[in-house]
Amino acid sequence: MDNWEIVLSVMVGVGLSAACGFRVFIPPLVLCIAGKAGHVTFGQEFAWMDSNVALAAFGLAALLEVGAYYIPWLDNALDTVAAPAAVVAGTLTSASVFGQDMSPWLKWSLAAIAGGGAAGAVQVTTTVTRGTSSALTGGSANWLVSTGEGVGAVITATLAIVVPVLVFIGMLMLAGYIIYRNPLKLYREWRQRNAPDEPVPEPPVMAT
Repeated sequence: MDNWEIVLSVMVGVGLSAACGFRVFIPPLVLCIAGKAGHVTFGQEFAWMDSNVALAAFGLAALLEVGAYYIPWLDNALDTVAAPAAVVAGTLTSASVFGQDMSPWLKWSLAAIAGGGAAGAVQVTTTVTRGTSSALTGGSANWLVSTGEGVGAVITATLAIVVPVLVFIGMLMLAGYIIYRNPLKLYREWRQRNAPDEPVPEPPVMAT
């Protein structure tokens, strides 16, 4: 495996991991479909990824996950579980597409740092977006956020396989945004600017 193939496989892995930040099970499902179609080749360690059992399992899990995010208030509760799950899914998904000739130590180190980090970064952004939507609309607009996340997971995972360089550049831009324009900080600043003014207390009445 030459250096370009290694770099390309890392880009594919990071892109798929980023998609796991939107939805945990949609990227593995897309990867499984791509494997069965012959667009992705898995090593012996991940040969099960393009099996019919994996396709059925990922398909059912993705369907249940997407549906759960349309249940009011359950969507916010799921974010507490989705954060660590996205990191794990991103690590495993990225490791599955890294080069077969890559050493196990390098493969899992890159998968944990680059893959898990990309999934975690996207998950933080989606969690903040959902929290802001809940605060502003009382959760009535969360279905729009959920729809956007589902579509984003499908598009990002597909582009990661077809045009991995594009997704990798997008991840670098997202990382820069998170570092220099912290969404949590922006949300706190917005709350402070839009907080209602506290009433001025009336002076005490002197007894006569």
